Amino acid sequence: MSMDRAITLHQPARLEIGAGSAATVGQWAIGAERTLVLTSGSVVGHVDRLNPPGNVRVFDTVPPEPDDKALATALTAAAEFKPDTIIGLGGGSVMDIAKLVACLWDGAQALIDVVGPDKIMRRLSRLALVPTTAGTGSEAGIRALVTSSATSAKMAVESPHMRADLAVLDPELTYSVPPAVTAATGVDAMAHCVEAFTSLRAHDMIDGYARMGIGLVGRYLRRAVENGRDTEARNGMMLASYYGGICLGPVNTAAGHALAYPLGTRLHLPHGLANAIIFPHVLAFNAPVRPEKTAEVMSALRLGTISDSEEVAKSAHGFCASLGIEMRLSKHGATEADLPSWAKEAHAIRRLMDNNPRDMSEDDVRNIYAAAF
Repeated sequence: MSMDRAITLHQPARLEIGAGSAATVGQWAIGAERTLVLTSGSVVGHVDRLNPPGNVRVFDTVPPEPDDKALATALTAAAEFKPDTIIGLGGGSVMDIAKLVACLWDGAQALIDVVGPDKIMRRLSRLALVPTTAGTGSEAGIRALVTSSATSAKMAVESPHMRADLAVLDPELTYSVPPAVTAATGVDAMAHCVEAFTSLRAHDMIDGYARMGIGLVGRYLRRAVENGRDTEARNGMMLASYYGGICLGPVNTAAGHALAYPLGTRLHLPHGLANAIIFPHVLAFNAPVRPEKTAEVMSALRLGTISDSEEVAKSAHGFCASLGIEMRLSKHGATEADLPSWAKEAHAIRRLMDNNPRDMSEDDVRNIYAAAF
């Protein structure tokens, strides 16, 4: 809980922030001969804003919550094109795929070879990451997640070779994000900050980024939900997301994300929504062992300086619901029969669960799912 633990912090080599900054991608990429833009159909219309140079190919079929098969399709497209420059334009899923493609498209290493930390040998293409949502903060870090099509488990890859050469935070690219998605992804950004802030592995330096991120969410998320073209609010939320991405690097998330993963892989909920549903319950569960930090989180969200578990759960749940997020699992297709297997699966994600400040049993996990049902 101090500066005693040594950490390493990776950030993009260059960061551009502000309305209209997407245009800097083309300036940065001058000299590129073959530019591959990885994106999704919902935001492919933003490609022209980037002014990508050279021979440009657009791959716009990256799905939400991509699995290893989706990655293989993108790798095949890249291998045929042999890009010297790759741009990831989209949400966290797109950016994660772009990171992996930039390192793996020549086939020298397969996904299975690089799961875990520091297994990627090299980068093959220059990499720019341009988020179109404010939630995952993927552009800020060196980690990528892909779902196994065989087991539905998340596979995490981490390598400094996946550090972006350029990251661009342009709030104009988020104007069209619907209110419900703005709310859920905003809570996801906050969850990254909060889980790192309260983690067993918390660090004073990362606490600073977490505090800034949580404060920005408290100031700007509701405004962004209520008026999608509020540039100041959109800019604030993109920065909050970026700070959350920094928190993921040397500290990472904890039980909240572990519990959210089965909701994404089994219920096929968007990552932000899954985390929003779980967030109040895990914050309240951890409150007894992190009372001061919990009170600080609640105060930053303008919910009062409270740390009592019951009050935290009620207030944090009300905060999320008031943004228009449907917080009941039963409304998203879950059944009570699902909960035990999901609890077993989430409890087994030790790379995250072991960061949680309060030990969480499988029964505790099941009880949280039941509370969210």
